[in-house]
Amino acid sequence: QVQLVESGGGLVQAGGSLRLSCTASGRTFASYAMGWFRQAPGNEREFLAAISWTSTQKHYGDSVKGRFTISRDSAKNTVYLQMNSLKPEDTAVYYCAADPSNTVVVPRTWSTPPEIDSWGQGTQVTVSS
Repeated sequence: QVQLVESGGGLVQAGGSLRLSCTASGRTFASYAMGWFRQAPGNEREFLAAISWTSTQKHYGDSVKGRFTISRDSAKNTVYLQMNSLKPEDTAVYYCAADPSNTVVVPRTWSTPPEIDSWGQGTQVTVSS
């Protein structure tokens, strides 16, 4: 099945930026929608952003729309999440996800709570005051 590896997390001051990367392997020949979720301690996993295989379709969660931007390089099987104007409440573990069954973004899959079967291990993002 699809294996996902995130990178780019870390510690950043409020107002700063980070770019997360997620690379898929194991089924790199496949085309599918990909995206990002996050989860803070005691909270459910929250949908952030999703992108279709062609990159023509993008969907964002309300809490990050206008601040975060999702993109992908399909040739490299890599999806990115550019995070700007970070706030302390953005502190969470960020998870990459894939939907091998669809090339397009299906709303019920990319939702809170999620209906996702393929997850990365997560990368910690901490935003300080």
